[in-house]
Amino acid sequence: MRLFARCLAAIAAAAMFSAVAQDKPEETLAAVIAVQAKILPNARSAESLGTQRRGSGALIRDGYVLTIGYLVIEAEAIQLTGADGRTVPATVAAYDHASGFALLRVVGTLNARPLALGDSAALAEREPGLVIPAAAREAPTLVQVVSRRPFSGSWEYMLDSAIFTYPPVADWSGAPLIGARGELLGIGSLIVPDAGAPGTQSPGNMFVPVDLLKPILEDLIAEGRRRGPARPWLGVNTDELRGHLFVSRVSPEGPAERAGLRAGDIVVAVSGEHVSTLAEFYRRIWERGGAGVEVPIRVLQGAQLRDVSVRSIDRVDYFRASKTY
Repeated sequence: MRLFARCLAAIAAAAMFSAVAQDKPEETLAAVIAVQAKILPNARSAESLGTQRRGSGALIRDGYVLTIGYLVIEAEAIQLTGADGRTVPATVAAYDHASGFALLRVVGTLNARPLALGDSAALAEREPGLVIPAAAREAPTLVQVVSRRPFSGSWEYMLDSAIFTYPPVADWSGAPLIGARGELLGIGSLIVPDAGAPGTQSPGNMFVPVDLLKPILEDLIAEGRRRGPARPWLGVNTDELRGHLFVSRVSPEGPAERAGLRAGDIVVAVSGEHVSTLAEFYRRIWERGGAGVEVPIRVLQGAQLRDVSVRSIDRVDYFRASKTY
């Protein structure tokens, strides 16, 4: 507890604002929740993410824990453990692919007060924060924001302004990023080799900003999803390399596979417009409309150019179809 208070004091001194959480650091620690998910062996995500997943989450409302979605997608059972060692079950209340967040509904009671949602947009480069994984509540890591920039993931995922921190934290999955006032600023998603800037050798972590949750939280609680049409999803993993987009994987029985795309293809254009970056690729897809829209793609297969039409779907429906979600 003393280490936690010292870290908060260091943040407050560095950021030059008051640290309310210093008065009751135990309340902040208690809101960090261990998340354990058991996944069915035949789940579509089992090959890439495993069937036993562990990470963290943050209690943000009575009865609701925020975590990163890949920890709990296709979960057969979820267990939450509080700082007092008490374990209760949970269910997936909502999963939002656009942000990457999952919201868990607690079945029972956690002995903790919810964390306040902070202003992650105001978190600038060089500012400090605390990363508190559930596995290391009593030894949080003091980190510094080393960059705020867009992030594009190979799995049809993009953030306009992700939070990148240093030094790297090993137990990053779902770990809360805490500000000097004890407020929640982000949820841990990845460990990356280039936190400082693309192409650099600066390992660190990427956090999903909590500001992405605020406009959709009520929808997630009430409906299990954000309001409006879901983004179109093709089921294709693509790597950006030297100005080309290489298909590294297609999801089994997904839209891209059904349309004939395969690993090794090079994506050339979407809707007749050339694409050479993941950001361009995703924007061309998403601007066509919601899930269900046809997406015309030109690919290079071997030495032959081929035009295919991929009928997109809602990503959540893909997992529901496997009867494991």
